[in-house]
Amino acid sequence: MADGNNFKFDRRSILESLGTAGVLIGISGVTSAAPGRDPGPKNSELIVGVDSDSSDIEAELSSRLPANAEVVHTNETLSYAAVSVSDEDGRPTKETVREDLLGADTVRYTENNVTYRTLEMTPLDSNATASDSEGDGDDAAPLYTPDDPRYGSQYAPQQVNCETAWEKTLGDPSVTISVVDQGIQYDHPDLEGAVSDDVSNGGSDFVDDDGDPYPMSASESHGTHVGGIAAGGTDNGTGHAGISNCTLLSARALSGSGGGSLSDIADAIQWSADQGADVINLSLGGGTPTDLLAEACQYAYSNGSLLVAAAGNDYGGSVSYPAAYDSVVAVSSLDESEHLSDFSNIGPEIELAAPGTNVLSSVPWDRYDSYSGTSMASPVVAGVAGLTLSAWPSLSSEELRDHLTRTAVDAGLSDVEQGSGRVDAGNAVTTEPGSSPDPDPGRCGDEVTSASVDGEFSGGWWGDSNDTFTYQLETTDPCRAIVSLEGPDGADFDLYLTLDGRTPTTVNYDERSVSQSATEEIPVDLTGNETLGILVRRYQGSGTYTLSVEERGR
Repeated sequence: MADGNNFKFDRRSILESLGTAGVLIGISGVTSAAPGRDPGPKNSELIVGVDSDSSDIEAELSSRLPANAEVVHTNETLSYAAVSVSDEDGRPTKETVREDLLGADTVRYTENNVTYRTLEMTPLDSNATASDSEGDGDDAAPLYTPDDPRYGSQYAPQQVNCETAWEKTLGDPSVTISVVDQGIQYDHPDLEGAVSDDVSNGGSDFVDDDGDPYPMSASESHGTHVGGIAAGGTDNGTGHAGISNCTLLSARALSGSGGGSLSDIADAIQWSADQGADVINLSLGGGTPTDLLAEACQYAYSNGSLLVAAAGNDYGGSVSYPAAYDSVVAVSSLDESEHLSDFSNIGPEIELAAPGTNVLSSVPWDRYDSYSGTSMASPVVAGVAGLTLSAWPSLSSEELRDHLTRTAVDAGLSDVEQGSGRVDAGNAVTTEPGSSPDPDPGRCGDEVTSASVDGEFSGGWWGDSNDTFTYQLETTDPCRAIVSLEGPDGADFDLYLTLDGRTPTTVNYDERSVSQSATEEIPVDLTGNETLGILVRRYQGSGTYTLSVEERGR
């Protein structure tokens, strides 16, 4: 087989040259669902994984099934079948059927066809229309400012530094982002130029099996909103600005209720990979890992797709699946102040953070609305991945993943909250792959001033656990400052910072660094002669610490 880079090129060539014939390639190995199989959650079904060399999955399993059970769906590529078990008195239960199937030599695993759901909070303004809230924008913006009339009402593209990235690329349409979600309104004014025309109706429908991933009602808005964040038309004079102008694929796997079965989602991920999707966005999740979803994600990742998923909205709970799988980039949510969104899940699986609170995007029918959730943060990262691949098309999925984390920006959060940091489109697009971005990107001069102070907390928990300081910048024209803290081994100190001289607290601050360490650092860009307010907080341990400020002028 060709290496990763050449394989990626070949996959794109297939998409561009085959047109609707690509659909036939993409669904190879997936057998259509039996007539009457309900859309959405499928609680009466079992997933049965079989050996990959099984020649006839349905025939092998059917001989072991009782009269109240039948194979209703198979996927030869992922080597599994869905078995429906009806609840009838005197007949074997689903658990009995599961145990019997596990006795077959060719069966690798059995599990319930569980339901995964969208990871979106309640929308802010469900009555927003295409003519409302056009936004004023910033007429003095020095970088690339798109002409989308709602751009001034947005903050997510600006927060992840899209304007710097857009100076180089708005996104290459040959880069494809598949949205496994509810259906996308592919004729929305801000999306009709973004959704792929290389496949019928811009994607595939795994919910109703009718080939058309169009949303069924205005309430089925999640997929349109997610797609608009990642790749809504930018600089097209219409509506809002998406992160990129890459091409969207719509893989409808969630019903109008927001839920989708494990089998439909797994099929949609496999289909996306077979279509040649460079990036697959999964703004959905659940609390339980499953064999089938893990195998579907690994299949896509092994075939060159970068998978990006929402961490979950359980207010600090553990990272949801599929985001928690090693093959998937888990994304937490930030608000407009770059604080962790209160609803966002956290954990060691988090790789990147992105804006997910009150994010403006497209919704049916031809409207716009602001939603919150890690569902919104995930497509921001997916869109930045698309921009990055547009600028550096030779990157493999593994290299792209590494580059996004390497160029992320520290938001002053712990590793379990932000991973490598807040994703940064400008850094990712302008930084040579394999290197790190310049911490002072050409704006700061040679004038450097440094100062430090030593402090010591009293022993025990009954002493004062906070020390505060005020620092007046001394350079003529301040450009950047780095506030750093070094404490004794085994201690856990936190650092909080304000830029207007007010005394920071643990709930009132501009920047913070709170990793589980005695060493913390906060870099900040400066615009004038600010006075810094600094809080050193002892979380655990005591002893002497050194607080330092290094400032640089223009």
